[in-house]
Amino acid sequence: MTDEEAGRVRDFVGYGRNPPDPRWPGGAHVAVNFVINYEEGGEYAVPDGDPASETALTEGSTAAVKGRDLGAESMFEYGSRAGFWRLHRIFAKRKLPCTVFAIARALERNPEACAAMREAGWDVAGHGYRWEIHGNLTPDVERRQIERATESITRTIGTRPAGWYSRYAPSLQTRTLLLDAGYEYDSDAYDDELPYWRKVGQRQQLIVPYSLVHNDVRFARQGMTSGDEYLAYIRNAVQCVLEEDPPRMLSFGLHDRIIGHPGRAFGLARVLDWLAEQPKVWVARRVDIARHWKKVHPES
Repeated sequence: MTDEEAGRVRDFVGYGRNPPDPRWPGGAHVAVNFVINYEEGGEYAVPDGDPASETALTEGSTAAVKGRDLGAESMFEYGSRAGFWRLHRIFAKRKLPCTVFAIARALERNPEACAAMREAGWDVAGHGYRWEIHGNLTPDVERRQIERATESITRTIGTRPAGWYSRYAPSLQTRTLLLDAGYEYDSDAYDDELPYWRKVGQRQQLIVPYSLVHNDVRFARQGMTSGDEYLAYIRNAVQCVLEEDPPRMLSFGLHDRIIGHPGRAFGLARVLDWLAEQPKVWVARRVDIARHWKKVHPES
């Protein structure tokens, strides 16, 4: 598969100095999307037949443990047992929408969390059947995993996922497989702050870029240590766009097992309270941003 066939031709220009006007609803200047990455229960784990425990994005990931890491397992479990519910309360109390990037197997293991997502009206996007890097999979295995994830999320949530985001790096064939599976958009890009259309063979796919910069992974990677720092960091990002840039979209990624802890979550709560006071900010689900873009800037 060539880069052009895969929709992976590198583009260093993008929209350039004249980006399109997104015409966000209500005259908003910036669209903000919060994403809860629901991964706990879908990671590599010895009880699930894997040779070693997943330790990525945990508090003790620098500790060397051979084989099964019971500490890492417990930290993942915190995310689904406690962290998710704290984030759910924070968003539900303020009646603000968010998106879930969901590992399908993780949802299968927590029906109560699935019910809460449905009741809150959150949109649930595919994030894989397991928390694995699709760039490492063979085409046949990846196709099966996308099909499996799509079927599973449709069953546990009640509606099929409209969007997709791979763990960090997709494969060359991911975008084609997602189009084959009927996905409306994917977020397997970090290259812009506005959605855009990408040619994939003879078809077009809508790309709604994501961000690892404005993401709570910075806690795990020692980029910040407190909720106060998170508040300042996210508020500055939004304020920069409001004051100096043309209309933008900003993605803020969250993890149950990271920002779900109290000392960090309090900063998130203050961010949401501050955003509620900004008339030029549209806090939206990712699927709503994608469908708005399709309506205002349809594929050509």
